[in-house]
Amino acid sequence: MISTFLVEHRWIAPVALLLVVLVGPLAGSWLVTRTKIAWMLTAASMVPLALLTLVPQNRELFARCAVRWELPTLTGPESLANILLFVAPVLLAGVAARRPVPAVLAGSGLSVLVEAVQAAVPAIGRSCDSGDWITNTIGAVIGGALAWLSLTIAGRRAASMSTAGHR
Repeated sequence: MISTFLVEHRWIAPVALLLVVLVGPLAGSWLVTRTKIAWMLTAASMVPLALLTLVPQNRELFARCAVRWELPTLTGPESLANILLFVAPVLLAGVAARRPVPAVLAGSGLSVLVEAVQAAVPAIGRSCDSGDWITNTIGAVIGGALAWLSLTIAGRRAASMSTAGHR
């Protein structure tokens, strides 16, 4: 369903990713001093992730897991959607915790867990794919980079305000 929508509207995933890259650091820098809101938004950003990866589908699977270790084609709508799926949660968690690297590792680990559940529970009609883990991890790395940028912006803003206050 979502794949069909993304194929029919190929512009949505790249535009959404571009918007997150442009707006994410500014929103993240605002959230640095609002940790509770950042954690609530992190939790909210996990809802679409769970719905899009774990909600059962009505289809019969013939293969449980596809193992691919090549880099994915990043121009396809499904690859971009898999990247986008992990950008916001990792960005928000990295800002909330003020630790982007553990957030990236947690995002990649969560992707492994999702793929393991998809492989272990065929009744949900989801197929596990190592390519999904790769694209999800790329999204987590982008989210971590945006979290780092957010923290840097917030730190510089605080330093300039502190310096301006001492004059």
